[in-house]
Amino acid sequence: MEGYEFVTTATATARSGRQGPESGGRSSRGRKDRIRGRDGGAWFLVLPALIPILILSVGPLLYGIALAFTDAQSGRTRSTGWTGLLNFQDLLHDGLFWDSFRIGLFWAVGVTVPQFVLALGLALLLNANLRMRWLARALAIIPWAMPEVVVGIMWRLVYNPDAGILNETVRDLGLGDGRDWLTGLATALPAVIVVGIWAGMPQTAVALLAGLQNTPHELHEAAALDGAGAWRRFRTVTWPAIRPVALAISALNFIWNFNSFALVYVLTSGGPGGRTRLPMLFAYEEAFRYGQFGYAAAMGCVMVAVISVLLAFYLVGRLRGGEDA
Repeated sequence: MEGYEFVTTATATARSGRQGPESGGRSSRGRKDRIRGRDGGAWFLVLPALIPILILSVGPLLYGIALAFTDAQSGRTRSTGWTGLLNFQDLLHDGLFWDSFRIGLFWAVGVTVPQFVLALGLALLLNANLRMRWLARALAIIPWAMPEVVVGIMWRLVYNPDAGILNETVRDLGLGDGRDWLTGLATALPAVIVVGIWAGMPQTAVALLAGLQNTPHELHEAAALDGAGAWRRFRTVTWPAIRPVALAISALNFIWNFNSFALVYVLTSGGPGGRTRLPMLFAYEEAFRYGQFGYAAAMGCVMVAVISVLLAFYLVGRLRGGEDA
């Protein structure tokens, strides 16, 4: 009996040893199949959002890049030929394009920096415990809810030299007879920058307000008990909490402002004398006014490259900040 029990035990052990890897293999394959099935289901859910992006964004971007290496022009009878880097070589010697690029950088910085400072003040105000705070928050986002074309038309009425509210106010205050703000060589770009600040400030304020509301109140209370003033509490408690949001929204605002088109086009169409001709406006004129599609596409490629470099610097900074944290 003892020998029989030993043989039976050994046989069972051998069988379990033979079946163990097979069962383990089957369970491993089963897990892989389940994971593959979940991935397939996830892709199926993502496709409705991914397909329009591929068709409406990625596809035109690739087509525009290819177009930059051709001499494509308007007109059905014109043939399109491959020109290589000729369009980019012409851009290097195009002073008008680099002037528009400089104006675009000045516009982007001139809008983004005051926009952030004013939006931060507005966010701090809306985060305070004030009466009718909900109404103030609702009114603050009205410019954000308005289309850029409507904003441009509205501000054209404000800047109207004859019946605009700005010139009427100047006359009522006895500061002069007013001026044509959007056609003056010295005032056109500052006037447009003011509109850009007003139109984009609510979005920045909302993002900063969300960061402020995520800041623990206990930290402010502890700093106040330690005798810290308002500025020190902002510097040591508030700013470290909202810094990631501030960096993100500032980078996005700079990119959006550099790519501005509709607002400036409605206000000045790039005038007077090209003083408000942003890079997007210059590329638009080359493509649809003069019919130089290949040359305009090369301009677009340069702008995409610049924006990609800015994004790369931003992402590297964020990654380093995350590692330091």
